[in-house]
Amino acid sequence: MQTARQAARQRRQRRRLILGTTLALTAAGVLAYLVMGVLPDRRTDAVPAAPTPVATTQVRAATPPETGTPTASGTPSATGTPSPTATATTAPARPSATNTPQSPRTASTTASSAGRIRPGTTYTGVATAYEAEDGNGACLFGPSPDLMIAAMNTTDYETSRACGAYVLVRAANGKSITVRITNECPLPCAPGQLDLSQEAFAKLADLKVGRIPITWQLLSPSISETMSIRYKTGSNPYWCGIQAIGHRNPVARLEVRTGGGWRQLPRTEYNYFVSADGSGCGSSIRVTDIYGERLTVTGIALRPNVVQPTGVQFARH
Repeated sequence: MQTARQAARQRRQRRRLILGTTLALTAAGVLAYLVMGVLPDRRTDAVPAAPTPVATTQVRAATPPETGTPTASGTPSATGTPSPTATATTAPARPSATNTPQSPRTASTTASSAGRIRPGTTYTGVATAYEAEDGNGACLFGPSPDLMIAAMNTTDYETSRACGAYVLVRAANGKSITVRITNECPLPCAPGQLDLSQEAFAKLADLKVGRIPITWQLLSPSISETMSIRYKTGSNPYWCGIQAIGHRNPVARLEVRTGGGWRQLPRTEYNYFVSADGSGCGSSIRVTDIYGERLTVTGIALRPNVVQPTGVQFARH
């Protein structure tokens, strides 16, 4: 039999056990509540968030325009000395639209092909005089058959675009003369200025005057000679320079025939069109004047420093 004291002791132990258990459960609940409040909501991980759009620029690789400039062949077919033949075609006043736009400099319209010296335009400047000797100059045409020639100021010379142009020069006293551009007059020659050979200047004024006001304009004269082609000294199947000589109208562009079509050659300040990789050297040549007329010449051999006549000439305008 339990005594009253033992029973009371057991009741006190049970109460302490129940109180301790209750406190432990309460503490565990509080702790769980705190932990759940601190930790992120697990549902945000269960369902991925929608991606945030990012602005991007889609860059398309630039596609170079078709230039008809294939890799130069190691063995171009320049053989023999065939007789040159030529055909003439006139470009339309407006080039037809194509998928490959042409730059304004290479288009076949008169305005874009003429450069600074344009048909039907009168230019104002001054005339000076220089000793022309045999008439050869920066255009590298060689000795001139006559000395009615002039040097064009650097601005209007325009990387040799003025070479071979015929211009009518008028002085304030009413006298006039036609000269051919064979040279360049460097600075301080101003735009509009012509440095005439002494022989040409003397037909307008006394050489002692030294400097006279003039006006001048482009001509398309009546001439008897036909155009010729010359390859520069040192030209070969892997590099060549090509020059047109004796053309009535200024040359706007020169092209050579390659396996990929016609290739336009860049022009140098010494008046040769150069194929730096030899592509087209010794093949057919197409020359276009500032009016858009094209002369296609075949049979020109790759013979350096030899003037080869074509038998054709640009039309008068």
